Amino acid sequence: MAGASGGPSKKTGPLGASAPGATIAIYSVKGGVGKTTFAANLAWCSAVLSGRRTLLWDLDAAGGSGFLYGLEPKGSRLAEDVFSRDRSPRALIQKTAWEGIDILPADESIRALDAQLVRIGKRKRLAKLTAELGAEYERIVLDCPPVMNELSAQVVRAADLVIVPLPPSPLSARAFDLVVREISGNTTRHPPILPVLSMLDMRRNLHRQAHEANPSWPAIPYASVVEQCAVHQQPVGALAPSSPAAQAFARLWSAIEKKLETRRRG
Repeated sequence: MAGASGGPSKKTGPLGASAPGATIAIYSVKGGVGKTTFAANLAWCSAVLSGRRTLLWDLDAAGGSGFLYGLEPKGSRLAEDVFSRDRSPRALIQKTAWEGIDILPADESIRALDAQLVRIGKRKRLAKLTAELGAEYERIVLDCPPVMNELSAQVVRAADLVIVPLPPSPLSARAFDLVVREISGNTTRHPPILPVLSMLDMRRNLHRQAHEANPSWPAIPYASVVEQCAVHQQPVGALAPSSPAAQAFARLWSAIEKKLETRRRG
């Protein structure tokens, strides 16, 4: 696998055809909906199923994405420097055990990132960084914190597609509307937004009602194997490739690729 600090690689899709880069944000205004699990598993799908060179960028101070791949940040307060001092993020990028997946992990400095972005006044700093990294990565997956602030506004400006994991409840549509309003308020032309029911358990009445109310939304089932990802520090596609959860993530990734292609042609 090529080093993260190496020169740009030719962008090729699974069949070798040239493919434009894209930034995919996993975003929710609510915590505990499986956002980090989505980000880690979709990055794996991008690299392994689609053959795309992929960067998973953890913007959540909890650092869950790096942990799920068995990685920790190389130092403290370095993630913040990427935004304030024009430090290249390449020095912080780490390889994973899987071909085609690199991670830019979070550290505790991310907690102060919102105030820092307001202070430096660079409204498109994240968009600039993802555009630069797009020379080396076909897909950049952003694991975003559950906030509504300057950082979330920058995420919207940088993203080509926003994935919104939602808890399966009668309030799912209401929660999704809140996210749409937040995203629409931060850009005149916001990226496509794809809602996804997270941890769906069809044995539960409220979950069935949520699924019936939104039948066109993709869904990721509740499954113990997904929880085991953190224990084994492996994506579900590697840990249990034939499981319903792994197949659901694969279908979701296919839907994401189709949306990106539709947007590219639009």
